[in-house]
Amino acid sequence: MKTAIYWFRYDLRLADNPGWSQLVASCDGVVGVFVLPNRWFVPGRYQSKGIGSYRLAFLLESLVDLRSQLRACGSDLIVLDGDPASELVRLAEHLDVGCIGVGLHPGSHECDDLIRVKGALDIRVVECENFTLFDRAELPFDLQDLPDIFSQFRKRVEQQPLSRALPQPQRLRHKVTIDNSVCVLDKWCAILSAQRMPAHPLALAFSGGTEAGLKQLKYFLQGSHKIASYKETRNQLDGWGFSSKLSPWLAFGCISARQVAEAIRDYEAEHQANESTYWLYFELLWREYFQWLAFCYGKKMFALRGIQNKNPLLSFYSSEFTAWCYGNTGNNFVNAFMRQLLRTGWMSNRGRQIVASYLINELGVDWRYGAAWFEQQLIDYDLAANWGNWQYLAGVGTDPRGRRRFNIEKQRQTYDPDSTFIRRWLD
Repeated sequence: MKTAIYWFRYDLRLADNPGWSQLVASCDGVVGVFVLPNRWFVPGRYQSKGIGSYRLAFLLESLVDLRSQLRACGSDLIVLDGDPASELVRLAEHLDVGCIGVGLHPGSHECDDLIRVKGALDIRVVECENFTLFDRAELPFDLQDLPDIFSQFRKRVEQQPLSRALPQPQRLRHKVTIDNSVCVLDKWCAILSAQRMPAHPLALAFSGGTEAGLKQLKYFLQGSHKIASYKETRNQLDGWGFSSKLSPWLAFGCISARQVAEAIRDYEAEHQANESTYWLYFELLWREYFQWLAFCYGKKMFALRGIQNKNPLLSFYSSEFTAWCYGNTGNNFVNAFMRQLLRTGWMSNRGRQIVASYLINELGVDWRYGAAWFEQQLIDYDLAANWGNWQYLAGVGTDPRGRRRFNIEKQRQTYDPDSTFIRRWLD
């Protein structure tokens, strides 16, 4: 049988990757391919780029890790850059492959890329669901009947049995040899290394790749038992141990949601089950809900009026938006969060809600500009969760109660009463 291609996108792992497993089982040789989209590196309609330096560094580290995984099992990774569909079609024709495997993703660009590839190549395309906790067939309703409110979704799915995470397949039957001259991974690593500024002394130490993601999962559960007090600590603003910090690895699929859920179940069986262990699973369900919302509503996730088709009465004020982006607003609590994001690529969940509320409710700025800035800056950007949460706060998403307006001063008094966080990031 001809060599097959597995097109990696947001599933940068071999374990619990059904598409990869299927190709390994049915094909003599499989080569991995990742295409860095050129659209990520130019400002979009909301003035921000699709990826910033922090997430790009994490991605490149993850690709280096994935390449090592692939080489260990007799395959390899080709990294290209450009238009994803065009580059993949060109490579598939050059290698004369007989099959392509790919994981599904709810992003509209990602869906369009796949449609173009399928239209250009007359070969079998194996599509798999590997970014969500449940497969579509496992949902207790048709996608067209997806509940409009998260609590309704949660009640329907939280008792659903979870499929076990797939183990990593054995070595390929035949080792794959590729022309490394076409791979641009080392080039991009060198470019980023030359351009990167020294890490901020308060930046969190995120390292890309499956090995690092599994290590963090083990640390938060079995190593430190911090999961047992997670519900009490999750609203803290700074530091490593108060939350799981798994989101960057989930966003690029270095680890799967199913692996995390399985680890939670194992911890509960071995140690204890309490409100905190449930709360981590609860947040996986929020992530799950946003993914299926994005699959269901497509490009409406990016519309001003949102999935509710409701006018948020917002506009765009360039000076206000720029001040918000760079932490130069009239509110130092907001400024501290925004400068933390600018310098590290990370912000707590509590911080994200506070600064989003400020942009929407105090500055009156179109929520999509804030969502796009987060897309550029966040190391753990996830399309569905990011745009879904911004819609939620703007009152055009899944919350029937309308906009979520935070009392910023009350938030500061509750979560930073002695201004320690403000001083840390504004001094």
